[in-house]
Amino acid sequence: MTYQQTIEWMFKQLPMYQTQGASAFKKDLTNTVLLAKHLKNPENGFKSIHVAGTNGKGSVSNMLASILQEAGYKVGLYTSPHLKDFRERIKINGEDISEEFVCSFMEKNKVFFEENHLSFFEMTVGLAFDYFTKEKVDVAVIETGMGGRLDSTNIIKPLVSVITNIGFDHMQFLGDTLEKIAYEKAGIIKNNVPVIVGEYKSETKVVFETKAKEMNADITFASDKDFPEYESDLTGDYQQKNKKTVLAALNVLNNHFSISDANIKDGFLNVVKNTGFMGRWQILQHDPMVVCDTAHNADGLKIVINQIAKQKFDVLRIVFGVLNDKDLTEILPLMPKNAIYYFCKPNLMRGLDANILQQEFAKFDLKGKVYASVADAYKSALNDAGKNDFIYAGGSTFVVAEIL
Repeated sequence: MTYQQTIEWMFKQLPMYQTQGASAFKKDLTNTVLLAKHLKNPENGFKSIHVAGTNGKGSVSNMLASILQEAGYKVGLYTSPHLKDFRERIKINGEDISEEFVCSFMEKNKVFFEENHLSFFEMTVGLAFDYFTKEKVDVAVIETGMGGRLDSTNIIKPLVSVITNIGFDHMQFLGDTLEKIAYEKAGIIKNNVPVIVGEYKSETKVVFETKAKEMNADITFASDKDFPEYESDLTGDYQQKNKKTVLAALNVLNNHFSISDANIKDGFLNVVKNTGFMGRWQILQHDPMVVCDTAHNADGLKIVINQIAKQKFDVLRIVFGVLNDKDLTEILPLMPKNAIYYFCKPNLMRGLDANILQQEFAKFDLKGKVYASVADAYKSALNDAGKNDFIYAGGSTFVVAEIL
């Protein structure tokens, strides 16, 4: 199969959370363990850093990878979802995995995948781990897909476990209270492996402390620590908290790698160049200013909307779309009343109909028109805007993906 045929087969033939939702969610790691055994346990072939959390895990993962690259190491990076091309999920020193490796891996293991009904995510994790082992990376930064305890990545024994924060997201899978969600994320804490928690609330702190004690794992709450200030090319306000989480993790990693202050400084400043990271308070143009951001739950959107409020503009225009499992009751009270909205549906099965979105927003006196696609909404916002206006595009990773 060609690369395109291979990717289409992966997307169409197998359950995938991004398009199918609940039917792709597995209740245990049996399949992943089976796959790892089939692949001769590639997860044991490299040192790793494991990153979970509701918001910020992508930023933290990319920052860590960038700093380790600046220190001269060969760094694997596994993240999800991708924005433009599947290969973005699996990188070494910022270079996407080759189409040839993806095709050859899938071709070689296709019968096994089909016989055992492996999910898209399980196959992708197997691909990443196999690639990192074969390419002999010095270390790999591994981001969980969703949750942690039952996540397919949770077969590694990392040098450090990182949990960025806990918020309400994917509640149909992870639970409807912060404690339940924290329990799922805390599932990445391993025996005698230090754990860094970026942010906590009173109800989540006890969950992390209990699990860390059970696992005899040293625990550090990054938000309680004082660290030097570092500038970064990732300029979203929420990156301040992510930087503290990264610096706390580096305190552990200094026992395993040689990382200088200059490496840290350059790593923070060159995240996009080093890893190809996209979609986090990403400025697409000036006059009018256009920013896209993948924040898609209340905690993430609150920070982004506060940052928008600090900008100077004549008119605020918001291109917005969400998935159909999004709890709008958490989001709607946050949205600016002074904006003109451009409602759209992300181009996948789970996208919420833009007409429904418009109706829900109208209940909060938030007004705008419905557009046939993300591209149409974005184009209309650009056409309507004066050079002193501000355009924000977001609500879903998939909205950002269609604009980039």
